[in-house]
Amino acid sequence: MNMPDQSRTSEPDNEAAVDALRSAVMRLSRRLKHQRVDESLSPAEMSVLGTLARCGEATPGELARKEHVQPPSMTRIVALLEAKDLVRLEPHPEDRRQKVVRQTEQAEAMLEESRRKRNAWLAELAGQLDEDEWATLRAAAPVLEKLAQL
Repeated sequence: MNMPDQSRTSEPDNEAAVDALRSAVMRLSRRLKHQRVDESLSPAEMSVLGTLARCGEATPGELARKEHVQPPSMTRIVALLEAKDLVRLEPHPEDRRQKVVRQTEQAEAMLEESRRKRNAWLAELAGQLDEDEWATLRAAAPVLEKLAQL
């Protein structure tokens, strides 16, 4: 496996690029958060629903690890989502002591509408880019996705 070259991030041009990336991603993220469909859900609840949409069913413990929160916090989040009929808890197929969290159709529809709204907003912004900037954006998207997964 290739190990990343840690010395590259300490080069002045790369340090500036990392700083600019962090700042831009944070500002864009804040603006995207305001494009939500359902304002009654917390960012943590939306994040859990997004994780379930990407990864499929999971135990509360698995969700806690994926979301980088403590298990008691995830238990509370799952309970709130269950009370809103956005997830359901079902018996684990192999371990009777465990439960599996699954998204409901209502959650899937809400997430799809949220994605549509956010994509439309972002497309409107991106419509102000010239062709060279679009080409750069198309090339950068997979790299940003990789960073998000690391």
